[in-house]
Amino acid sequence: MNSALTAIGLSVPVLAAPMAGGPTTPRLVTAAAEAGALGLLAGGYKHPEALAKQIAEARAAFVPFGVNLFAPNPIPVDPAAYRRYALTLQPEADQYGLTLSEVALTEDDDHWRDKIDLLLADPVPLASFTFGIPDPAIIKALRAAGTLIMQTVTSTEEALRAADAGADLLTVQAGAAGGHSGTLTPDRIPAATPIARLVREVAHVTNLPLIAAGGIATSHAVAEVLRAGAAAAMVGTVLIRSDESGASKTHQDALADPARDRTLVTHAFTGRPARALRNAFTDRYHHLAPAGYPALHHLTSPLRRAAAAAGDTERLHLWAGTGFRHASAEPAARILTRLTANL
Repeated sequence: MNSALTAIGLSVPVLAAPMAGGPTTPRLVTAAAEAGALGLLAGGYKHPEALAKQIAEARAAFVPFGVNLFAPNPIPVDPAAYRRYALTLQPEADQYGLTLSEVALTEDDDHWRDKIDLLLADPVPLASFTFGIPDPAIIKALRAAGTLIMQTVTSTEEALRAADAGADLLTVQAGAAGGHSGTLTPDRIPAATPIARLVREVAHVTNLPLIAAGGIATSHAVAEVLRAGAAAAMVGTVLIRSDESGASKTHQDALADPARDRTLVTHAFTGRPARALRNAFTDRYHHLAPAGYPALHHLTSPLRRAAAAAGDTERLHLWAGTGFRHASAEPAARILTRLTANL
């Protein structure tokens, strides 16, 4: 493993991915550390005060950890297309007494500056960024505060941009990853390059340490990306059913449902490409949704929250990587230990 990673506490070559919206909890980050891995708190969608509280919880456990933020890289939505989509989705919202036309078109930056200020005032060992690359001045300031910088990339071109901006490490994310793609060009879906091949391609253009992510859910897959040149693997979906996960029971049960046999990349839920289990919502709206992030995320959030609470798997974003069949209901430390048992 790279010395920068071991210096912050990683003793096995696996990281627990930051899964925004609930799955990643301080308990999951702590459990990852118990297995010698390193977990990243998911700062996306959290108010700065809520993120600060989770950072404090991780510090109180005296474990190595990181924090992931969504760097601004919006896809502005066409207002007319937004209104049409809200009307199109209204029959789904009617099931829960919601009126989507009342959801204001919101183009926010997820409290970006406040969260950066938080990490500068209370530095963490590792900060990772996805969706966009922070301004080099921000990266320089965080590094000066003693924070390692990790940037998500999905291609060689993005890897070169991240290196030029001052990143210390790269998360190389393949299209098999569950949830949102970290692509810097969210108006198009990244190529479906296998993760080991993508790691080798990126390794040809940069000497930065690489963290492989996307569809990794077995010890064989971990070993494969390490042979390809990755310093470590990052796993997410395989932890969603773990004891420490904060994912909804609806989401967890869907991953174990034998009738769920396919994932797809869709922008129907949030306006940005994301891999999920196929369900009625993706079947109906995958080809009808306009591009537009974060506007569509805010539009569908009330419906998705209601669906999760009601156990409605057909209207919920069931984020899942292609290795979702390996997600198991057991302690996270046991899952992570199994992933590295044969290295």
